[in-house]
Amino acid sequence: MLKIGFVSRIGSIVSVFALLLPMTSSAAAPVTVDQGKEWTTSARKDFYSRDQGSRLMPLSWIVALKQPNGQPFMTDSLGRYGYLSNEASRPAGLPVGFTVSSGGSGQDIGMNCSACHTRQIEVAGTWYRIDGGPGIVDFQSFLADLDAAVNTVLTNQQAFDDFAQSVLGPAPTPDNKDKLREEVKAWHLPYHTLVTRALPEKPWGPARLDAVSMIFNRLAGLDIGPPPTYMIPENIQPATAPVRYPFLWNAAIQDKTQWPGFASNGNDILALSRNLGEVYGVFAIFHPKKDAWRLLGIDYLANNSADFQGLGALEDLIKKIGPPKWPWQVDQALASKGKAIYARKTDAGGCVDCHGIAPGETRFFEQKTWKTPIMDVGTDSKEYEILGRTVKTGVLEGAKIPFLAAPLKPVDTAFNVLGTAVLGSILQHYVPILMKAEDAAKEDGLKSPFPPETESLRNAFIAPAVSEKPTYAYESRVLEGIWAAAPYLHNGSVPTLTELLKPAAERVSSFKVGPAYDIVNIGIAAEQTKFDYTLQTTDCSDRNSGNSRCGHEYGTTLSSDEKKALLEYLKTL
Repeated sequence: MLKIGFVSRIGSIVSVFALLLPMTSSAAAPVTVDQGKEWTTSARKDFYSRDQGSRLMPLSWIVALKQPNGQPFMTDSLGRYGYLSNEASRPAGLPVGFTVSSGGSGQDIGMNCSACHTRQIEVAGTWYRIDGGPGIVDFQSFLADLDAAVNTVLTNQQAFDDFAQSVLGPAPTPDNKDKLREEVKAWHLPYHTLVTRALPEKPWGPARLDAVSMIFNRLAGLDIGPPPTYMIPENIQPATAPVRYPFLWNAAIQDKTQWPGFASNGNDILALSRNLGEVYGVFAIFHPKKDAWRLLGIDYLANNSADFQGLGALEDLIKKIGPPKWPWQVDQALASKGKAIYARKTDAGGCVDCHGIAPGETRFFEQKTWKTPIMDVGTDSKEYEILGRTVKTGVLEGAKIPFLAAPLKPVDTAFNVLGTAVLGSILQHYVPILMKAEDAAKEDGLKSPFPPETESLRNAFIAPAVSEKPTYAYESRVLEGIWAAAPYLHNGSVPTLTELLKPAAERVSSFKVGPAYDIVNIGIAAEQTKFDYTLQTTDCSDRNSGNSRCGHEYGTTLSSDEKKALLEYLKTL
């Protein structure tokens, strides 16, 4: 990312603090839900602000940007998009999960995982904060509005003059203003290309995001093309397979992760592979280049902002997040009846076969995992189109990760491009000097020249197999804290657990999305005031819409009393 001059940065940093301070929300502090003894106040603060290497834009720029109504873009900590106030942010006024880079010649604003994985719900006028919960945020509107705000700066002279005075100081020189304009234009070109090509006509709405598409689009469309822009615009496709943000508690212990279960999990280096893919998709700078002197033939770290230490620290924090405890009264006698129903076999309306705690695969020494069954239960199939997408491989053409991945073809799957980029970056970061590679390994009788803990990377990204009769399988997670994770199914097409226990044909076809919560039906309340958005879903005749409410017809034949008991038990998990 291009930087403005150091001298102008000194003045702008002062104005950044001055401008952000008034933006702190005056709303009452939310009730923090009990998430275990390990989840302390200090851990929460770290989770909210830890840098993972995301670099959205210079901090002084976003502070200087305006909304169409003339208010600062950062007003109320971006609460209009559902982002949450972080009273401990430095500088003040940044939302939860919005970070400031450390070091370098200036400060950049970015995001970490807590921006999309912290939830706040409202019940009877009281707000409850649930860390690691699926965010109820409108990321698409944030992306589009940021694009519009920067475009206004570039197309409206008065807007640019105001912007330049905020960034550069009260009397910027013509040369400095010209330089700033060029830097903003250079930033806006790839960002605008991404937004216009990737954001779908039918919005994801709050609480959903097509994360896989956006990672593919950023990596293949903005990172691996020729300099100076690094773009391959034709690699960017509409992101039309939105999913609900997953919850993070117990994420580290699953033996499979990502909704279609394509990523092996269960040790720190596998966690790094999934988290590195995430930061590449959320504004990291990543421009690999060919380098014959590198063992892998590519320099993956030449221009790479990913903060490996920060990613490791965030994973350690996520391990401490416990499932949220239901903060309201529970009918214990009814819950006991529900526990017995939960423990039944699947064909008798129970849940434990697919969602109970059972040993998963152990991939590294004694690091245990929980079994995460990957099953086709008839739910929406759209995400599988994304996994099969092909792209031009650009600078990564021919890139090979010995023992771990095949060389990339000129046109290959976006999935393979992501896997190669992530594995190459990890190996280059942790094994900076590999003096003996494949030949030496063979001579020594070794299976691989890499340290033993990297062997698990072989299965870090396994694309779902294509069969004559395709299946559309998704992960079946342990249900601890499931009460806090509405809407349900992987694509967020069912608002409550009560609706999920109905046959698909009887589920509501549309519902408003927002933070107001229904603790009787357990999920998104019917009436919402935060967002003016209604999700329209499709039935089983259109399973590939991206918004199908079809599938997972388990527990649908239980009696009304049995369903009530089961729901009461699910509150206790």
